Amino acid sequence: MAFTRATGKHRRPGRMHRTTARAAGVAALATTGAIGALAAPALAAEPAPAPEQTALTPVITISDSVPEQIDAQADAQKEAAERKAAEEAARKKAAEQAQKAREAAREAKARAARAAERKRLNQFVAPITGSYVSTGYQASSSLWSSGSHTGIDFHAASGTAVHAVGAGTVVSTGWGGAYGNQIVIKMADGMYTQYGHLSSIGVSVGQKVTPGQQIGLSGSTGNTTGPHLHFEARTGPDYGSDVDPIAYLRKHGVNV
Repeated sequence: MAFTRATGKHRRPGRMHRTTARAAGVAALATTGAIGALAAPALAAEPAPAPEQTALTPVITISDSVPEQIDAQADAQKEAAERKAAEEAARKKAAEQAQKAREAAREAKARAARAAERKRLNQFVAPITGSYVSTGYQASSSLWSSGSHTGIDFHAASGTAVHAVGAGTVVSTGWGGAYGNQIVIKMADGMYTQYGHLSSIGVSVGQKVTPGQQIGLSGSTGNTTGPHLHFEARTGPDYGSDVDPIAYLRKHGVNV
């Protein structure tokens, strides 16, 4: 049976058909001599053959100066890092030394302050500033029940400031009979001092006092012929334990 192509719109020739047609055309040109005329220009226009492909990895040649530059850069970076670390260590050390110096200065200042405070607390002063002794120790007179003076009198107008001669603790205040208004202080060295004939008392029992601190005002209360300060140094807090007050004050550097 013979097959015929269906009528209607023709399909595009397949690849096999196109190739066969081109081959037929080339054969026709060869027989007519036309291919000779076209061969030279066609061959001249062909591109250069591509380089042969191999499985080898291409090798790039680098100038000898490049590794040297890289090494120099690495050395410079290392040197910069080391210099920065050294500078940081120097700053830290300087800060630590400055801190130690400040602490040492504070400690020295504190030691000096403590030493000055100890010195101040250990010093003695006269009970009346700028005064003098008007009646000496153990002076004889019928004015005193014992027949002699158990302390010393400092010249002072009524209302003159009376000071603690040294550091101590107040053990007695108030009326003291013939002594009038009085204050008795136990000193830091274990001795006792007494201040009599006061017009005013400015401290209370148990209070700590420091050298030169005002404790009252002079007056003429008690058995007295006029305003002054009666001062005693004692081995105990009560009457009858008196010692030479001038010797006691001079022992502690007071010029009386």
